[in-house]
Amino acid sequence: MNTKLDNIFSSYANSNIFKDKSVLQINYTPETIPHRDKQIEEVASILAPAIRGERVSNLFVFGKTGTGKTLSVQYVTKEILKRVSDSGADNLKVIYLNCKLKKIADTEYRILAEIISSLGETVPATGLPTDAVYSKFIEIIERKKQLILIVMDEIDQAVKKISDGFLYNLTRLNSELKNAQISLVGISNSLTFMDNIDPRVRSSLGEEELVFAPYNALQLQDILRERANQAFTEGVLDEGVFSKCAAFAAREHGDARRALDLLRVAGELAEREGSKKLTMEFIDKANNKIERDKMLDIIENEPRQHQLVLYSILNLHSKEADGIFTGNVYNKYKEFCQKTKVEILTQRRVSDIIAEFDMLGLINVDVISRGRMGRTREIKLMVPDNLQKKAKEILENALTI
Repeated sequence: MNTKLDNIFSSYANSNIFKDKSVLQINYTPETIPHRDKQIEEVASILAPAIRGERVSNLFVFGKTGTGKTLSVQYVTKEILKRVSDSGADNLKVIYLNCKLKKIADTEYRILAEIISSLGETVPATGLPTDAVYSKFIEIIERKKQLILIVMDEIDQAVKKISDGFLYNLTRLNSELKNAQISLVGISNSLTFMDNIDPRVRSSLGEEELVFAPYNALQLQDILRERANQAFTEGVLDEGVFSKCAAFAAREHGDARRALDLLRVAGELAEREGSKKLTMEFIDKANNKIERDKMLDIIENEPRQHQLVLYSILNLHSKEADGIFTGNVYNKYKEFCQKTKVEILTQRRVSDIIAEFDMLGLINVDVISRGRMGRTREIKLMVPDNLQKKAKEILENALTI
């Protein structure tokens, strides 16, 4: 056993694939953002008054995953903070929240607690009335004249979990404040996010909107080349690796993050196999691996109601030889809601959730005609057999079933 371990460890120690793998990882912030100059200028022109501590228009940035939205907003806010600091002023605070993280955006209380934590203060993790937490927040920010710019990344995830009321509550605080002012920057992967917001809330929010178009294959190749120069040892990449990575990612709505992940995972697989070169064969292997991992990631991060519907489908899949239909799913879903003491949604809302899973590729839905009995939808599970056990474990842990 020790000999095998020695071989594994020495192959990594002697690997010449990576020079600096961190530049391909999700938390890396590049110095330049290729093909996003126009969008960065637009964000900067909207947020520029913040340099003087003036309230800026609420901004909502839309675009598919991996189109440079978050990087561009973070780049602009960093530059603004730098200029404020250089001028000696202390009238701007930028707070960044990742609403995809459950511990941050599960409830309005947690969002407020995270904002207060970013301001250097604390509230109990639970126990206070939400109004009391708002009062604490107001007390903290009213101590001086300043602008609080709250950047909410993946804001659609928070709205899914806790409704859009918290957005209205945050923006209406401005009418109560004498010294401080609050502005929001919302970043969303959903292009139709604002369509689902209550009109009253939308009228208090939607002052500026900006859409980031997907990257095309040539733009993705430029991004990959720039990062690869820093990430890989010279000469290890085969000709054609960039174009293949870019082609895969362009197919996924021009997702630069996907392209960079492909390149990184391909490099890791080449390293594991002791290869001296990163060939196109490793890109294919990496693509298969990421597809599997992505599916489980989606399942883990879905809202609780979505997880209950999917768990119902998974359970029926193992028992129903004659096919799964929407009526069966709804009955099973109600059963699990009662077991977990969760509110039961209407059949129409569950049908909408099923349609979302169809769009994500977790299931496939076919409309079946039953003659005079009308039409029904047949559901086929698309989670591969080798992932179904893991998917059930994830859901059982999340739902405590």
